[in-house]
Amino acid sequence: MEKPTLLIVDDEKPTREGLRAALEERYDVYVAEDARAAMELLERDHFDVLLTDLRLPGEDGLGLIARAKSLPRPPVCLLMTAYGSEDVAVAAMKRGADDYIAKGRLQIDELELRIARALRQQRLESENQNLRQQLDQKYGLENIIGASPAMQEVFETVRQVAPTRATVLIHGESGTGKELIAKAIHQLSPRARNPMVTVHCAALAPTLLESELFGHEKGAFTGAHERRIGRFEQAQGGTLFLDEIGEIDATLQIKLLRFLGERTFERVGSNKTITADVRLLAATNKNLAELVAAGKFREDLFFRLRVVEIYLPPLRERRGDIPLLAMAFLREFARENNKPVREFSPEAMEALMEHNWPGNVRELRTAVEHAVVLCRGEKILLRDLPASVRKQENPLPLPREKAAGPLPAMTIRDAEKQLIIRALEESNGNRAEAARRVGISRRTFYRKLKEYQLEHL
Repeated sequence: MEKPTLLIVDDEKPTREGLRAALEERYDVYVAEDARAAMELLERDHFDVLLTDLRLPGEDGLGLIARAKSLPRPPVCLLMTAYGSEDVAVAAMKRGADDYIAKGRLQIDELELRIARALRQQRLESENQNLRQQLDQKYGLENIIGASPAMQEVFETVRQVAPTRATVLIHGESGTGKELIAKAIHQLSPRARNPMVTVHCAALAPTLLESELFGHEKGAFTGAHERRIGRFEQAQGGTLFLDEIGEIDATLQIKLLRFLGERTFERVGSNKTITADVRLLAATNKNLAELVAAGKFREDLFFRLRVVEIYLPPLRERRGDIPLLAMAFLREFARENNKPVREFSPEAMEALMEHNWPGNVRELRTAVEHAVVLCRGEKILLRDLPASVRKQENPLPLPREKAAGPLPAMTIRDAEKQLIIRALEESNGNRAEAARRVGISRRTFYRKLKEYQLEHL
């Protein structure tokens, strides 16, 4: 790994060379004796850190810091002075200094810690800014966020299938966002101005569910005191979304099969055939193929439902999306709760990346809301997260077949690097196409390649 570059500016040669000798093991060190020489170096090459004395021949250290901070890629700036005072410290911070060090009390160990802390803070700010930029670019579809290749494939399928009349079966674990995908399909379809009606099939007993879907006539059964219009009729011209379709019984399966074949049905207690112009979307967290094999779900209905099939991967299989999702939820709940929360600490983000999220996106959303409510400042700390996320209680093992994906302990930078690598692989090395897939300009993409040492790909 390359050493960070450090520029030391001091007009006293013993100080310059003494600091160079003390710091060159951990940094690639350059020196300059005044602001003019320092700016020549800063304008020619990028430096990670500028360590400058306050008193310099000609322009002083405060002026140098102000000019350094105006560069396209400004360094972390630390000011040293033997003339320590609170007024100087305030002036330094106003000019953009990241830290202030009194020379008379300077210890090399402390200096190294202060430099490391300033670099870490700069990286965190850069990562948070990058996340905000990615969110502003509207990664995702409607209200769904995902920059991972798996989710980009889902979004592309949604865009292709939405304008058609095809029945779509959406499957995935609980909390992955199946209903959001169904809403996106409806909103992008020609039916968007007509109703989308949702029925959660597991919430009602079979007899009640039949009446809920198809309606009933007065007197059709005990308690049927008047005619009821069912959800199919309510969704006329629009979309009917059946969530947890694996829960319906054999009788309802036959009725659904008939509707999908003929687009007709009868209300309970009636022989009158009703024709409905309704598009059917269905979702399940069960393996319908296994239910078919066990004789619990009709095979012909299964094939009718899965004209197009969309699989939503669990969050543990797309860890690179966690920072984007977490930042989006942070913004939402900070706004709702009128709190000044803006970002996550590195430790908090690391905990989010390492957690296995058995409840998927729904669990992440709840965890971020918890953290925003408990946060005492502008930054979510590890202590603000739910105990289950901090302590990794009952972690789920990662599936072996997904071992090539992002690692559990990945940082935001690792996630971005992995995203760029995958984009290059999927575009067969075409960098312009890869930049388009990632959603950034070609200029930014080339800078990222250099930053992550990926020019060879």
